[in-house]
Amino acid sequence: MTTAAGHTEAIQASRVIGTNVYNTEGQHIGSIEDVMLEKTSNNIMYAVIGFGGFLGIGEKYHAIPWSSLDYEKDQGGYVVPFSREQLEAAPVHDINDLTSGDGKAARDASYEYYKVPPYWI
Repeated sequence: MTTAAGHTEAIQASRVIGTNVYNTEGQHIGSIEDVMLEKTSNNIMYAVIGFGGFLGIGEKYHAIPWSSLDYEKDQGGYVVPFSREQLEAAPVHDINDLTSGDGKAARDASYEYYKVPPYWI
């Protein structure tokens, strides 16, 4: 079965990790470093997007609500409906912060900042 955008409903995490991410203006903003899963509800909490840095030095990590990412075949990556300014002002995390407390603090901050309806309510 396919989604409304014509994509398959299932994808291997290994195919998602490393995929480029673009903003609405078509600017490359980073790549998916990881995907956080909520084991108890079987949901995807968020994608961990790496922004900036060079060879892992100075890179910042952002939790982006999974439902905000849409794969665009023509770009060969995911597009998020946020401007560069929104992304630059978003909560930034250390990679270890993304998993502390079951990742819920990063999840909540992300969904609140981007004004995405929470899946857990």
